[in-house]
Amino acid sequence: MGKRNEFRGKKVLVLGLAKSGYAAAELLHSLGAFVVVNDSSPENGNEEAKALRSKGIVVICGGHPEDILDHDFDTIVKNPGIPYHNPVLTQAQQRGIPIWTEIELSYLVSEAPIIAITGSNGKTTTTTLLYHILNIGGKKPLIAGNIGTVACTVAQNAKPDEVIVMEVSSFQLAGTVNFRPKIAVWTNLYDAHLDYHGTSEEYALAKAKVTDNQNEEDFLIYNADQPEMQPYINRSKATKIPFSLQGKRAEGISADDELIYWQGEPFVKRSIIKLLGRHNLENILAATASALLMNCDKETIENVLSSFTGVRHRMQFVKELKGRPFYNDSKATNTLATKSALSSFESPVVLIAGGLDRGHSFEELRPYMSRVKAVLALGETADRLIDFAASCGVEHAVKAESMEEAVQEAFSISHDGDQILLSPACASWDQYPNFEERGDAFIDAVMKL
Repeated sequence: MGKRNEFRGKKVLVLGLAKSGYAAAELLHSLGAFVVVNDSSPENGNEEAKALRSKGIVVICGGHPEDILDHDFDTIVKNPGIPYHNPVLTQAQQRGIPIWTEIELSYLVSEAPIIAITGSNGKTTTTTLLYHILNIGGKKPLIAGNIGTVACTVAQNAKPDEVIVMEVSSFQLAGTVNFRPKIAVWTNLYDAHLDYHGTSEEYALAKAKVTDNQNEEDFLIYNADQPEMQPYINRSKATKIPFSLQGKRAEGISADDELIYWQGEPFVKRSIIKLLGRHNLENILAATASALLMNCDKETIENVLSSFTGVRHRMQFVKELKGRPFYNDSKATNTLATKSALSSFESPVVLIAGGLDRGHSFEELRPYMSRVKAVLALGETADRLIDFAASCGVEHAVKAESMEEAVQEAFSISHDGDQILLSPACASWDQYPNFEERGDAFIDAVMKL
């Protein structure tokens, strides 16, 4: 960390602009590097390009020139979303030019230790929960990475007595060489982004880079209930902290039906936890273990666990009205996510679902539809969803023309003790620009009741 001087006089190509490219170019320029930015988007209206040029940075827009690498670059910093089969990157690999993402740059310039959180699911909830615990505990956390704040922007100003809580994706980790967090958290491993990584093995290897450079002075917190992760965990030199939902364990952090245990000793009662869902309990264990390694006290952790209601649009508790809790899970854009949401409830659920019709099946939900007493169906998939609900024995399944209508109907047909859940199992783009606006529409409709 803190290797700022090594960039002076170096030639760096920043491939792809967006937020991360802009921040990387600006930082490298300030550290004395000769920076060229290359972005495929058109020149017209590109305010970021204009702003970088005003600082003296070379910006080439509208495509990737065939001779772009003839400038003898020392390093390429690429936008995480650009695949490695991009022609510029293919040539760079042939020439042996290191290819980074900006989290590698962040690590090299940061004076603060880093807690890096990755996984196929649960990254954002774990990152946000841990940030809240550390903040209440006076540990001066900064939040960064895939969660929305460009990591190198945060890292360049971080102080040694602060700590960066960084959500990192497989796309970002694939472009690391020296990246070494003080604490690495790996929540789980499921096949994802295979169109980008090519194979399950390459995807897993990208995730495993979160711990590749760690040693016994560092910590790796990982999901011990997933044996498929173990070969990658075994290769890590970090001090290992497993988490498990399979009852009390002598090491790491674990949980049974009543308690959370730390190193085999009772720590807190599960009854205080506000956040619902088995998947969220895994996130809670990972965040709690991280907080304990950062010397947060039990009282602080208990206070946050008893008040944290989730990340916005991810099983977010909105409010309770006349004995009916409302939950916003608009981020559930596929059946896997909605299945996880439904598995969090035992009492009857009034489900608001539906959206963009990509032709996918709802069959994955069938084992959990016995918990659903009614379905309010939205969007392009409404008719298919109603037919599916009827085939599962749901007696009340009707179409709603708007979110406000769906919320009003859900409230009118529900009773004290029923859960009202927005978990669409579909993308939002038939009715809303993104899942955030869909979730906000749900919250607004609930508040109008």
